[in-house]
Amino acid sequence: MKKVNSISKRHKRELISGIIILIVVGFFALVFLTPIVLTITNSFMTQTELSANYGAVFATSEKGGKVFISKIVNLKFIPDKVSFSQYITVLLKSPDYLIKFWNSVILVVPIVIFQLLTALFASYGFMRAKGRIKEIIFFLYIILMLMPYQVTLVPNYLVSNWLHLIDTRWAIWLPGIASPFAVYLLTKFMRRVPTSYIEAAQIDGAGEWQIFKLICAPLSKSCLYSVAILVFIDYWNMVEQPLILLNDSEKHPLSVFLSQINSGETGLAFAVATIYMVPGLLVFLYGEDYLVEGIMYQGGIKG
Repeated sequence: MKKVNSISKRHKRELISGIIILIVVGFFALVFLTPIVLTITNSFMTQTELSANYGAVFATSEKGGKVFISKIVNLKFIPDKVSFSQYITVLLKSPDYLIKFWNSVILVVPIVIFQLLTALFASYGFMRAKGRIKEIIFFLYIILMLMPYQVTLVPNYLVSNWLHLIDTRWAIWLPGIASPFAVYLLTKFMRRVPTSYIEAAQIDGAGEWQIFKLICAPLSKSCLYSVAILVFIDYWNMVEQPLILLNDSEKHPLSVFLSQINSGETGLAFAVATIYMVPGLLVFLYGEDYLVEGIMYQGGIKG
């Protein structure tokens, strides 16, 4: 009887703890999702309604600066009248927004593809090579990865200027392709590839290329997906690099253009932000399983 009571008490505690965890997780999910939901719903509001709800936020003083918000801002999730005028302007009337969107695609996609290719070969080299020189080089990679991009922005600018790459897309592509982030993650992943796999392949007469192509690269697929998602989201939201390295505003991505929309175009800002979120959300939703698996097994191979 005592055993039954102890089991029931344990089940009650587990149930209560599960409910508490569910409430906490639900609360944080609601907090993180609120800005996204507000952006999407507000993109369907008219400019008049947006001004009535958020006019105090975007108001400016006579000198051009921000003013103190003396009244409560009205956060509305459901528009009084659904309007598609912002999307019509963005997609049909004004080509600037679509041009900036494709500028983002042109800048980010090559970085993701070639950074993964570079990291894949470099990681295999770090995994297979032996010696102190390799360890020193990999340690330097880690140091570079720990530095924020703002620290290396000035050296990147000086090198790009020396190579006459300023105001060209190569000034964005080359530092992005050579980023150490993907190399670090893939190297840590490949180092956990069972040596028995490689030894068996060598006994069968496989060379380095066969080991790389048939063993290491396929086993690293989940890590590749997770790295691709993280790299895409990181560079899709870049602002400092284009502002410093691209003088021509026609080459700027949409992330830079979003910060330049003035207070009279609040509705357009919400619509453009919604369109800008779509690629990142699609990439995340499509590769969510790969992202979780790659992070979980980043330090080892799933059995």
